[in-house]
Amino acid sequence: MEMNMRRIGVTYVLHHIGIPIAEMPLGARYAAKADMYTTDDLSGPLPIQWHRFGPDSPLHPLLRTQPHLAYKVSNLALAIEGHAVILGPYTPIDDYQVAVIDNAGVPVELIETSLPDEEIWGRARKGIRASLYDTPREGRP
Repeated sequence: MEMNMRRIGVTYVLHHIGIPIAEMPLGARYAAKADMYTTDDLSGPLPIQWHRFGPDSPLHPLLRTQPHLAYKVSNLALAIEGHAVILGPYTPIDDYQVAVIDNAGVPVELIETSLPDEEIWGRARKGIRASLYDTPREGRP
């Protein structure tokens, strides 16, 4: 499923949805910097990332409590201009820059990358060229 839109000269393509959960996701990988466990579900038309946050997560409360939509954008700097940025910009995966904005109380992740989706999901899952994640392992609270 590809949904494109334009705003201030930036192209947005829907990439995934992130959903915070209370229980431990199966096969989770751990991101110590964010005290967060993540599992990707690529089985449907829109990839879903399930996130469980630990008590020491430094991430903004909106990210820890609200689902977010993520868009690939053609220009991250222009996409975040004029918005309240609650995370980033930062590079969790080599060649993949991210920022999250507060869009009227809803977190929206914006991604600038030229990587194909298979490479993005593969790097995150395997912890290769992905500084955010430790070596993948089944998560334990």
